[in-house]
Amino acid sequence: MTDALKRLSDEGVAIWLDDLSRKRITSGNLAELIDQQHIVGVTTNPSIFQKAISHGDGYEQQLTDLATRKVTVDEAIRMITTADVRDAADILRPVFDATDGQDGRVSIEVDPRLAHHTDATVAEAKQLAWLVDRPNTLIKIPATKAGLPAITEVIGKGISVNVTLIFSLERYREVMDAYLAGLEKAKASGLDLSKIHSVASFFVSRVDSEIDKRLDAVGTPEAKALKGKAALANARLAYQAFEEVFSSDRWAALDKAQANKQRPLWASTGVKDPAYKDTLYVDDLVAPGTVNTMPEATLDATADHGQITGNTIAGTYDQARAELDAVAKLGISYDDVVQLLEDEGVEKFEASWIDLLNSTEAELKRLAPSEG
Repeated sequence: MTDALKRLSDEGVAIWLDDLSRKRITSGNLAELIDQQHIVGVTTNPSIFQKAISHGDGYEQQLTDLATRKVTVDEAIRMITTADVRDAADILRPVFDATDGQDGRVSIEVDPRLAHHTDATVAEAKQLAWLVDRPNTLIKIPATKAGLPAITEVIGKGISVNVTLIFSLERYREVMDAYLAGLEKAKASGLDLSKIHSVASFFVSRVDSEIDKRLDAVGTPEAKALKGKAALANARLAYQAFEEVFSSDRWAALDKAQANKQRPLWASTGVKDPAYKDTLYVDDLVAPGTVNTMPEATLDATADHGQITGNTIAGTYDQARAELDAVAKLGISYDDVVQLLEDEGVEKFEASWIDLLNSTEAELKRLAPSEG
């Protein structure tokens, strides 16, 4: 075991776990990871809950109670998922207190079927914040076109947000703009900006998966030489955008009112291609003021053999831009790739949610008391 996780933490990267289940909570595993592996936050998504509830244990008693009460399947899922998030938030509360609210956070996502509906997303975000009822929750809102005004509205109400499914640099700038607009609304309403937090989840590995596939189709030596470079280049340019926005005059006015920067969060950091080192999207995306949310396999790999050598983003912007330009020169459309990835991301989460609805409904029927 190296102490790579401590070094990563010392470089200003908050390490969050991209997973949650009731067993992880009740067994003491989550508390152990906080204590021993420098974990300071947890993210969830519809796929994580689908896997936890469909294949995990610890849910039978609550499912039995819900079946007895004859609740709808939608209500059952919200009762189960918010219970897990609430318990995880309680375990992370000391971290939240120690970091003045920056870390010790647990994220829960709005129903992915609402991704293209602004008003419904806002209503769901308010309901989730009320249901979980913990100050260290982040409500996840996807960075779709409809999600952008929802982010502004929810932040404006003083609810902290994790913006998810960001793939493109242009959309990332729109997300930061939506956050600042939300803070301005909150300020105008007299809310305490120091209590409002946000992260922007910029997805990494899926960019390489899609662009590498297209580079293979081009098949030239130039194309093959660019494999495994686009995702890092994209994320590094996102950090450049973050630095620009949060050193602007607009930000300065909010900063004066004790607002918090919206930190970039590297999501989807488990490598998809076994040809790449399994800590690629950790080792090569080190910069202060960032979050890296890792699946457990990536966390373990980093703890075991991660190579944390200081800031690996500073000074890379020209090279990153050149690499994305080189991909474009081969006829691979960046705009097409990022739009496809956003659409697929929403679809995957929606499919996981529907799977979860179906499997939970079957369990509720199985556990329902017989009439009479």
